[in-house]
Amino acid sequence: MSTPLGVRPVINANATVTVLGGSLMPPPVVQAMADAATRFVDLPELHLRVDGRLAELTHNEAAYVTSGAAAAITLSIASCITADSQAFPMPAEIVMFASQRNGYDYSARFLGATVHEIGPSVEELRAALIRRPACVLWMAGAHYAADALPIEEVVRVVRESEARADSEVSPGSARAATARGVPVLVDAAAQIPPVSSLWRFTRDIGADAVIVSGGKGLRGPQASGLVLGKRWLIDRIRAHSSPNHEIGRGMKVGKEELLGLLAAVEWTLQQDEEELLASYERIVDQWIEGLREIPGVVVERGYPSEAGQPHSRAVLRLPGTRDEVIKQLWDSNPRIAVGTFGLPDDAIALNPQTLQPGEPELVLQALHTILTPH
Repeated sequence: MSTPLGVRPVINANATVTVLGGSLMPPPVVQAMADAATRFVDLPELHLRVDGRLAELTHNEAAYVTSGAAAAITLSIASCITADSQAFPMPAEIVMFASQRNGYDYSARFLGATVHEIGPSVEELRAALIRRPACVLWMAGAHYAADALPIEEVVRVVRESEARADSEVSPGSARAATARGVPVLVDAAAQIPPVSSLWRFTRDIGADAVIVSGGKGLRGPQASGLVLGKRWLIDRIRAHSSPNHEIGRGMKVGKEELLGLLAAVEWTLQQDEEELLASYERIVDQWIEGLREIPGVVVERGYPSEAGQPHSRAVLRLPGTRDEVIKQLWDSNPRIAVGTFGLPDDAIALNPQTLQPGEPELVLQALHTILTPH
């Protein structure tokens, strides 16, 4: 089977990675996008209606659909720096834990802001807040947890610092008129499941906003993202965004993505997440049982997933380096992609999240063919 232009499809045993297309959209999402493509609308009005419904569904004050999670980081930080994009460029600092620095920093540095690194210390965080940064950007996921304060602690320290600063300001002073707290932004792009990530960081913990990818666990359009949180921040994001000729003009969201992402969130909230996660564990059990007898191969359960999601993956330790195995899987018919994130160079990981019915067996069969001595 081939896709148009002869590009071969892939069995994705890796993860909801952008390079493989994120995730597969369920029929209601595809239908919503197809319906949206057949008519003209007042796009700003549609944005408001969709955003309002998403806020309601996710128990947040406000919501905004972006053209991906990276765009959501840029727009959110722009909105923390200033309400008026005509004020760019201006000096601004973003506080991040040094251990959480990653390739998505560019979405913040794109604005000319600098990253002020801190260690996993309440004292360092308090000192950074005295500098009045534009925001604190915290990365969710088990792979970012080491050497960083938990988000609950970050929010507590920030709020305590705000209260202390307020008590030191005389009512009616110029500083009192302009002072505001330091927003806490959570990048949880790949943190669904659990679906509670849509409200846990904001409603339950108290962060100002959470950023989620539309095209990963939500199974919405790949070119979509979602910001959920405080209304003041969302209002600023809207002002910075297309169709306005501002910093986000090039980060355009179409009517298809708007209605597709809304359908994806509605669909996700209707799913039995407990059964979904149990089905992933059954697939991993199947892989472990089917691969453990291959000579020279050690297979074990890896938990949580590479993005810190609450499900397992099968981790294979191979007799030598993994490069040839990965190449043979990719060259097989059909192509098979596996994960390597955070693993030694003799290991690969099999993730059940992105597989379709019948594909776990094809992955198992291909690995047996490649790894069993002939």
